[in-house]
Amino acid sequence: MKKWIIFLMMVCSMSVFSQKKSVQRATVAFLNVENLWDTIASADYIDGTLPVTDWRFHRSVPVDSLKYLPVTEDYKGVWNNESLIGKKVVRYQGVNEEFTSKSAKMYGTKTYNHKLGNIARVVSELGRAYTNDNPAIVGLIEVENRTVIRDLIAQPQLAKSDYGIIHYNSYDFRGIDVAIIYQKKRFVPQDSYAKEVVIFDEEGKREYTRDILVAKGLLDGEPIAVFMNHWPSRRGGEAISLAKRNAAATVLKNEMDKLVAENPGIKIIAMGDYNDDPVSPSLKKFLGAVGTPEQLSDQYPYYNLMYKLYKNGVASLAYRDAPNLFDQIIVSRNLYSNQKITPTYSVIKAEIFAPSYLVNSAGQWKGYPFRSWDGDRYTGGFSDHFPAVSVLQREYVKK
Repeated sequence: MKKWIIFLMMVCSMSVFSQKKSVQRATVAFLNVENLWDTIASADYIDGTLPVTDWRFHRSVPVDSLKYLPVTEDYKGVWNNESLIGKKVVRYQGVNEEFTSKSAKMYGTKTYNHKLGNIARVVSELGRAYTNDNPAIVGLIEVENRTVIRDLIAQPQLAKSDYGIIHYNSYDFRGIDVAIIYQKKRFVPQDSYAKEVVIFDEEGKREYTRDILVAKGLLDGEPIAVFMNHWPSRRGGEAISLAKRNAAATVLKNEMDKLVAENPGIKIIAMGDYNDDPVSPSLKKFLGAVGTPEQLSDQYPYYNLMYKLYKNGVASLAYRDAPNLFDQIIVSRNLYSNQKITPTYSVIKAEIFAPSYLVNSAGQWKGYPFRSWDGDRYTGGFSDHFPAVSVLQREYVKK
């Protein structure tokens, strides 16, 4: 009998020993890549005979290739997916030759490859100090098309992480899109779509802006949804353009509320260039993102991780010579915890990533982001925005 008791004790001890508790971390971040365009003049080709969820439904193609593609009509109607179902049409981008060798920028392969290397370097360092790995999920702002994203994730610093792509062409006038890349071994997409933001100019004419990109899936087995944003700019002035960002905030809130109602317990990260500060009406009133954990409630379930940074004087760019924190990450309250380690993912760190090489060190723009373009001159820099980073952490049993 004693032998059996000793044997059972040994088995239990071995089981406990083999299930050591460990810490797992994941970086979810984004950056504005400041016009990551390829060198080829492109147009948008919409093949409405394909499913809307197929990225080929609305894709970017070289202008020279259009003559080989069937077109059913010279379309003059509203540009959205629903209106184009069943049609095959072309939409020309507003500045399709700006980033080509024919333009004043003289934008060629050498510059493009240098730009790709710069962006890849930044992506590879986001959150690395906390995870010793490339980010699990990265949002990209100001990408031209799927081609430039493919070229980016093929860069040596990123290729080893085997990134997947979530991207849908928007109907933005300039052809600028948002996208998400993710480590396939860590994030498993279950659903994705682009949500249209409908806005109008001061004369009531429709303006076309970036969609909100939504990706739902499993991050290391945990349900999570990422909302990628690039809200309408302050062109014309902050007050005049405010209604456009309020409209975007309303779309975002409705989509987040809907997703939470349909998927109780899902964790949400909404991030991007909001073209407003954390205290602006779009974020405080229309989205209802609170600035401190103590303000979280059933009525206000979204927490702006950048609010405290903003109050402490942190900026992610300088708009018209004034510091702003337009680049923000907002999370659902189930991603916040006042404990250091939790059984499921919670945020342990949020920051604006601004190492010295991303900052102008001298001259008129000292302290500003070291941007890629000074008018039509390529500077060799990185972006006119600093990236925003969040680090998630959980405790798990290592078997």
